[in-house]
Amino acid sequence: MSAGGFHVHGPHDHEVEHVAQHGGDGFTSRLAVLTAVLSTVGAIFGYMGGHSQNAALLYKNEASIQKTAASNQWNYFQAKSSKQNLAELSVTLTSGETQEKFRQAVGRYQQEKEEIKREAEKLEAAAEAANRHSEMEMHVHERWAMATTLLQIGIALAAITLLTRRRWMLAGVYGASALGVLAGVAGYLHL
Repeated sequence: MSAGGFHVHGPHDHEVEHVAQHGGDGFTSRLAVLTAVLSTVGAIFGYMGGHSQNAALLYKNEASIQKTAASNQWNYFQAKSSKQNLAELSVTLTSGETQEKFRQAVGRYQQEKEEIKREAEKLEAAAEAANRHSEMEMHVHERWAMATTLLQIGIALAAITLLTRRRWMLAGVYGASALGVLAGVAGYLHL
């Protein structure tokens, strides 16, 4: 019971408190420390997973912005093409000084279209690069999420091991924890 009144906690918390207050066997103490370490590492992995997910969303947003800008450029290119087509038609339908004016317009539109096309292609390349970065960050996020989940399984198995006193269950604790740490390393290394 706490000083303020009623206090409820689970059996695992009770066991950890009991060991802290009264001492305990080495098995219980080591398992309590392992649980605390796994919880800390799991919290770090969870943070990193959230960070990589946010980065993936930022890159995806950037890709959308670049794709929209590229689409606008292509629309501008199309508008210049329409004007060029009208100028070409006007060259056919006119003569003399007016015809020369339309010939110059055709050349100007052709040059403007080339510049617009280069800009649109550059924006499309930027969108593709941002999409690739987003996919890579989501892959890393999946590694962090797997690592966090495996560590949570290790913590749950540690609690069950502590409550049941079945030492053979330590193999599951160590196995899940090791796999979780390996997945975390893979996330850190962007594998």
